[in-house]
Amino acid sequence: MATEILMPKPMMPLIMDGLKATGHLHCLWGMADPETFLRENASKIGAIATGGHIKVDGAYMSQFPNLKIVANFGVGYDTVDAAWAGQHGIIVSNTPDVLTEEVADTALGLLIMTMRELSQSERYLRAGLWASKGPYPLTHNTLRGKTVGILALGRIGKAIATRCEAFGLKIVYHGRNPQKDVSYPYYPKLVDMAKDVDILLSVAPGGSATFHTINAEVLAALGPKGVLINIGRGSVVDEKALIKALHDKVIFSAGLDVFEDEPNVPAELIAMDNVVLLPHVGSASHHTRNLMGQLVVDNILAFQAGRAPITPVVETPYVKW
Repeated sequence: MATEILMPKPMMPLIMDGLKATGHLHCLWGMADPETFLRENASKIGAIATGGHIKVDGAYMSQFPNLKIVANFGVGYDTVDAAWAGQHGIIVSNTPDVLTEEVADTALGLLIMTMRELSQSERYLRAGLWASKGPYPLTHNTLRGKTVGILALGRIGKAIATRCEAFGLKIVYHGRNPQKDVSYPYYPKLVDMAKDVDILLSVAPGGSATFHTINAEVLAALGPKGVLINIGRGSVVDEKALIKALHDKVIFSAGLDVFEDEPNVPAELIAMDNVVLLPHVGSASHHTRNLMGQLVVDNILAFQAGRAPITPVVETPYVKW
């Protein structure tokens, strides 16, 4: 079956080329009069390709009476109202697995950078201070003998845990429910886990269910020697509470790859020397992004061919129609 595909905003060339080859792709962002196009063609749209650059909520999807699939670029799909989609017979797909190892690598890099002050020491060298002031001061933190508490032990969380174990770190975790296939100790309450760990590492997805899960209470429980690492979604952390906790030395430091209002990073965080900041590069390699992009294309092509999408999200299991 032919499905007219809407791309509201630009996506990577691999996705655009793959979907253009169907002869049914409509790039809304390149049209002279997108409002007229939507008014005249909304009923023809059966698929939307998106990547977190617009909010695909119930109001947006309801414009398209014959919409059947929303293919999201990224493992996180908090900008898509999957619950609404599921209730209205629309499949939502994402791009899991193909980015797991890359994000886990980034998480460990960010953890090491933060714990050993590698960003700060590089800036010290580049500023000529090694020659003028002598060696960079000994770092206060170390990975030796530390416990990592992972928030959200999914595919990526488990890949991170495996790497942390190789570094000799003790692993514990918190999530909605304990998992039968892991031996790591489980904490039913996040604040209790924060009290018992040295490093709180969040891989949690965004959305209303996790909004500001890491708040002032959790940061206070982490304590003055504690370190926060966030590789999941910026909305999971109350940024204002984090800034205050860092400023008041409630926690020792933080390493962040994600933020609440990307690409806008609070000036207070940028000014702090005890924070490592990355511009959301967790999966940002050509290798991984190409795999993610191809999965967006393949999900739509599978659906066009009357097959099950490859990676439907849990809220929208595939039902043949």
